[in-house]
Amino acid sequence: NKKSEITPIFFTDLNTVKKIGNAIKTYKYNAFTFLPLNLYEQLKRAANLYFLALLILQIIPEISTLPWYTTLIPLVVVLGVTAIKDLVDDLARHRMDKEINNRKSEVLLNGRFQEAKWRDIQVGDVVRMKKNDFIPADILLLSSSNPNSLCYVETAELDGETNLKFKMGLRVTDERLQEERQLAEFNALIECEEPNNRLDKFLGMMLWNREQYPLELDNMLLRGCKVRNTEECHGLVIFAGADTKIMRNGGKTRFKRTKIDELMNYMVYTIFALLLLVAAGLAIGHTYWYEDIGSKAWYLYDGKDQDASYRGFLSFWGYIIVLNTMVPISLYVSVEVIRLGQSKFINWDLQMYFAEKDTPAKARTTTLNEQLGQIEYIFSDKTGTLTQNIMAFKKCTIAGRSYGCKKILQKGLRSWNRYADKKFQFMDNYLVAHVRSKKDRDAMEFFKLLSLCHTVMVENKDGELVYQAASPDEGALVTAARNFGFVFLSRTQDTITIREMDQETTYEMLALLDFNSDRKRMSIILKFPDGRIRLYCKGADTVIYERLAPNSRHKETTQTALDVFANETLRTLCLCYKDISAQEYEAWSRKHKDAQLTLSNRDAALDRVYEQIENNLMLIGATAIEDKLQDGVPETIAKLAKADIKIWVLTGDKKETAENIGYSCSLLTDDMQIHYGEDKLSIRQANRRNEPQTVYRRKKKPAEPFFTQPGKNALIITGGCWLHDGKRSEMNSLPQIDFVDMACECEAVICCRVTPKQKANVVSLVKKYKKAVTLSIGDGANDVNMIKTADIGVGISGQEGMQAVMSSDYAFAQFRYLQRLLLVHGRWSYIRMCKFLRFFFFKNFAFTLVHFWYSFFSGYSSQVAYEDWFITLYNLCYSSLPVLLVGLLDQDVNDRLSLKFPKLYLPGQQGTLFNYKNFFISLFHGIFVSLIIFFIPYGAFLQTMGQDGEAPSDYQSFAVVTASSLIFTVNLQISLDTSYWTFVNCFAVLGSIAIYFGIMFDIHSAGIHVIFPSIFTFTGAASNALRQPYLWLTIILTVGISLLPVICIQFLHKTIWPSVGDKVQRNRKKYEMELEEKEKKKQPSAFQRGRRSRRSAYAFSHSRGYADLISSGRSIRRRPAARGGPQDSIREVPHREAENI
Repeated sequence: NKKSEITPIFFTDLNTVKKIGNAIKTYKYNAFTFLPLNLYEQLKRAANLYFLALLILQIIPEISTLPWYTTLIPLVVVLGVTAIKDLVDDLARHRMDKEINNRKSEVLLNGRFQEAKWRDIQVGDVVRMKKNDFIPADILLLSSSNPNSLCYVETAELDGETNLKFKMGLRVTDERLQEERQLAEFNALIECEEPNNRLDKFLGMMLWNREQYPLELDNMLLRGCKVRNTEECHGLVIFAGADTKIMRNGGKTRFKRTKIDELMNYMVYTIFALLLLVAAGLAIGHTYWYEDIGSKAWYLYDGKDQDASYRGFLSFWGYIIVLNTMVPISLYVSVEVIRLGQSKFINWDLQMYFAEKDTPAKARTTTLNEQLGQIEYIFSDKTGTLTQNIMAFKKCTIAGRSYGCKKILQKGLRSWNRYADKKFQFMDNYLVAHVRSKKDRDAMEFFKLLSLCHTVMVENKDGELVYQAASPDEGALVTAARNFGFVFLSRTQDTITIREMDQETTYEMLALLDFNSDRKRMSIILKFPDGRIRLYCKGADTVIYERLAPNSRHKETTQTALDVFANETLRTLCLCYKDISAQEYEAWSRKHKDAQLTLSNRDAALDRVYEQIENNLMLIGATAIEDKLQDGVPETIAKLAKADIKIWVLTGDKKETAENIGYSCSLLTDDMQIHYGEDKLSIRQANRRNEPQTVYRRKKKPAEPFFTQPGKNALIITGGCWLHDGKRSEMNSLPQIDFVDMACECEAVICCRVTPKQKANVVSLVKKYKKAVTLSIGDGANDVNMIKTADIGVGISGQEGMQAVMSSDYAFAQFRYLQRLLLVHGRWSYIRMCKFLRFFFFKNFAFTLVHFWYSFFSGYSSQVAYEDWFITLYNLCYSSLPVLLVGLLDQDVNDRLSLKFPKLYLPGQQGTLFNYKNFFISLFHGIFVSLIIFFIPYGAFLQTMGQDGEAPSDYQSFAVVTASSLIFTVNLQISLDTSYWTFVNCFAVLGSIAIYFGIMFDIHSAGIHVIFPSIFTFTGAASNALRQPYLWLTIILTVGISLLPVICIQFLHKTIWPSVGDKVQRNRKKYEMELEEKEKKKQPSAFQRGRRSRRSAYAFSHSRGYADLISSGRSIRRRPAARGGPQDSIREVPHREAENI
């Protein structure tokens, strides 16, 4: 799919060029489109369309068997409530867009800079930005107040990284475009790539004054970043608004629906089909009945001249209206209320509140709660999501002796070292004593190396030294040296000054041999004040040990310590030195200068020269750094894995770094076999090329498994051809299918070097080929596309910006809260919704199908079996509250046991609690109960005489008995299904029964009949029927026979085939006591790490440093004539690229 990489976009005359606006739009509606669009969206829901059709039928007098307002009022309420909710959500988006679009920036207009709103900025404008300003668009950096047009930016909104990175303008624009006049006269032609979502790439060319200048990503300031440590800079807008990279990475906002929503829609279609069949059958019955009986009975003559077929046709529509309560509109109102309540419970959960940053959990949607109980795959970002991106100096080994293993916290560093960092902690006071004694030369040399061999920049802020490093690892090492008395104070182009305990020393820097991913080490050659020349080197143990002198000491003991550190998943680094004679240095220096002047393959030439000096090294020791995980990450991942949830980490980091974090967070364990996916995929593709016919047999013949060995497998793979975008043929999609098949055979997957778009593609592939419920969790703008693509998107809110949170469905401050969100709230929400739906369908089938049985005795005339007001109020007052409270409050086990037994989560993944099988069970249960409720009273009323000599076998008394039996049955049935009883549940059940009798006696009273004689026609029916003991016995018998089979089945099921939940419920008290005892005995213990022997990940993860900047002097204004203290130190130079994508 090779295309030209550069598409021309011309800015010939910046004053007349066609402008492209910078306003963004994330809202869906405006004042004119809200009503039609929202109604259209709501009527796409099958049930709403169904009720609208019913309303139209009820308006037609000839077929209306119920008043039209019984459907209109609930429909208007449902549509109105949903519309208001959508309006509130969209107004929030409007406010956010307005706030961003109305931000202010300085734009060059009419020859001078004027304040303008972001929405008014256009492509081709020249913009001036100052320190701490957000960058309003994708801008080409022209010049800055820093030397060599350096500009420092914070990319937290883009990638979650808080480390600063630097950008650099072209030298020619920096030299000629500093003043307003010069910028106003700037007139160039720029050719660049078309707008895209690649955060790691930009290609372009600028033609100015007949000279061509290449443009790359280092010259670009991207929208969403923040200017830091740069007083002022100027830039030219290249991409604006929706064309900017951050907006292109946002992905399309997808309308998310749960699996249960889809099932409900299909069930509505099923019920509608049943309704049509039943109504058609009864209409045919009415046609034959009228021909045989109705037309011949004089007492049934109604004065209408209609034949039997037409009467059957009218009867069909009449039964459609009568039986519509099989899917009452109150179902959807109740579902929305339950979801809203469950969202509030998430918001109110104090155990998901992060007090340190005053951040509660937030359910940003109310429509996906039960889907949280069905997650099969979790896709997680690494930096800022699993880790804090904070490195801590944990342990070290010096001259064969390890430090940091004893749990003795050093104290009082500040008392003898005024530069010590208050936050620094090292768990070994012996090392402090060794360094302070100044007798241990190895320890002194160790920390001197850490304070000198680096590319860190320093700035003095309010008397405090602030370091900016090329990677967090490097910053942690220099900070450690500072806390042990070796303080890096300042540097110039060719000197570096440190404070050694209480003495300040300046070293001449002769050469800086920077780090790269091939060398896996860095070195510095220094001239000491006494004239000695020494090389200090630090790097990965794999490369350092190859270059050690034969007489170097402590190799074995250091290697043992390295293995121990690596087993604890600490990032290790070896330190060594070499004394160099003046003659040797002079000879090497000449070769070094020649290599620097090489025009072709300069990097390779320099690497060869570096090799010549980095040999015969003397080992000092090794450091061990911890890449700090967020609290509770290993425990959370282990618990989610027990719930059979597959966790995939998608990161832009290098493979070795990601693997190291995988071990430290328990995603990878020692009992897993690690596989590297590229090898497996290439073998499978080679086999397919050898046997092309298998392509066509793929659908018939199942693919062979990738891993045939027993045991757990883990996959580590780098983003490649299997993640390409675009439409693909069956042949081209095979690598994607292979990848999904291979990855899904593994317990854990780590995808490295993936772009934001590729992260979303991974999620899409799993959704497409595995039909699985997915959840994505991330914290930066580079995770937004992935968050929007997954079925559930979770944003980590914190210091890294709010882009991920604004696009998410749920947000909280720490990864560890994910286990509570899924295993507690998600599982409860799923169980409650399933129980609610099963019971709701049952109670409405039981209620509605009584009309069906009654039709056999009423000439199929679409007459109702109950009083009209009972039909209206049944779902509103008499049976709604108990089932609604079950949907809101029910829990099979409490939250602590839900977390203790993750296997309780499995029914949600398997969808066993609500599916077509459960639906038909509810249908047959409803049919059975409706049969009992109709035929037992019918049998009891046949040839019966009451105590007062009157026959209680009239239609109205029969309606009262069946209605009363139904109310008792459904309310007692929900009582049997309630697992968690509260006062509210008890009140709801008893209250619903009381409300039924209270309203019924009022409606059947003579007083209300006198006021509304045509509406309330059952005068005295309730009091007349319910004073007969015989009818009370009938009600008791009906309710008993309805409930007895259910009680027996539940008893047998829980006794003979108990589920995991049933077993936990049975032993609930025992488990709760065990948890309480465990908490009493619990002592804080260190996390036990794995035992697998692994190599260092530090050197692999370390980005290229600032050696080029330091050596060239670009970042340094001038060398100070004399040091006057820390306040004269260099300006802050930040990390250029922390997470490479």
